[in-house]
Amino acid sequence: MQYRNLGRTGIKVSPYALGALMFATEVGNPDPEDSVRIIHKALDAGINLIDTADAYGDSEEVVGRALRGRRDDVVLTTKVSRPMGSDPNQQGASRRWIMTAVENSLRRLQTDHIDVYQIQRPDPDTDIEETLSVLTDLVRSGKIRAFGSSTTPASNLVEAHWVAERRGLERFRTEQPPYSILNRSIEREVLPVAQQYGMGVLAWGPLGQGMLTGRVRRGQQNDVTRANFFKAFSDERRLDAVEQLIPLAQDAGLSMTHLAMAFAISHPAISSALLGARTMEQLDDLLAGVDVVLSDEVLDRIDEIVPPGTDIGTLDQAYQPPAIQRTELRRRTLAGRSAA
Repeated sequence: MQYRNLGRTGIKVSPYALGALMFATEVGNPDPEDSVRIIHKALDAGINLIDTADAYGDSEEVVGRALRGRRDDVVLTTKVSRPMGSDPNQQGASRRWIMTAVENSLRRLQTDHIDVYQIQRPDPDTDIEETLSVLTDLVRSGKIRAFGSSTTPASNLVEAHWVAERRGLERFRTEQPPYSILNRSIEREVLPVAQQYGMGVLAWGPLGQGMLTGRVRRGQQNDVTRANFFKAFSDERRLDAVEQLIPLAQDAGLSMTHLAMAFAISHPAISSALLGARTMEQLDDLLAGVDVVLSDEVLDRIDEIVPPGTDIGTLDQAYQPPAIQRTELRRRTLAGRSAA
């Protein structure tokens, strides 16, 4: 395993990291002991970063159980800000909630510190200085070693760095954006900004929410497509791209999963890409491709199918800023409009 720098944190991470969403018993593997075995196998193979979140059901508890006696071998990352109940104050990036949430995560993970604590989605209702201030306090208290953002627009990242510099606060050290052959828009601004500020990048969704496994094909039905978990499975534009990528992978002598993962870690800004293995078989398949390096010819052909800096369709879990979500922010009031 060839380790990489996590930005300028000084932390070394494996190019493949283990995403722990699928270890939640309600949405992923229903057998926590099997998940523990999967985690141990990943660690034995050289993976040294495990990423989870408080909103991933009981994932943190499963990870905490798996890391007993092995905590010092792992770069442990978790996330905060997604709703944890119906209480409107049990979400977001306020000081009030983060101070509570970090203690809850530490308890579930059975550890006294988190290596990288991430804001899972931007919180437009909280001043960024408020968020950076509480995260800085947690770094100085030793409860977290560093902190980062996730799915954050480039402009927000720049603002956060400016605020940190002006106020003498710790700054975001990592960003965790969606990135795959099908979703490349972060190549335009997010990845260049991350490189400019020395941020490590942990890419989630490198298999395109399952579209790049080779199991989602036009006109074919299987357990994945019948589950209809993601609307993206029926997106004709994404299906068109997949149908072009499959013969490309075959010509290169690669499986679709190996092609997709190798692409995700080929960008110089990417520190690590998250594997979302739910079963031992899935982990074995993904680990078999850890040393795959794509040639310039293959990367050029991918660029022809999905041009750099573009998205094919929209991820179901993509972040939508208030300017898009709220109609009143993109329409003048009726009183201020001229009659049509």
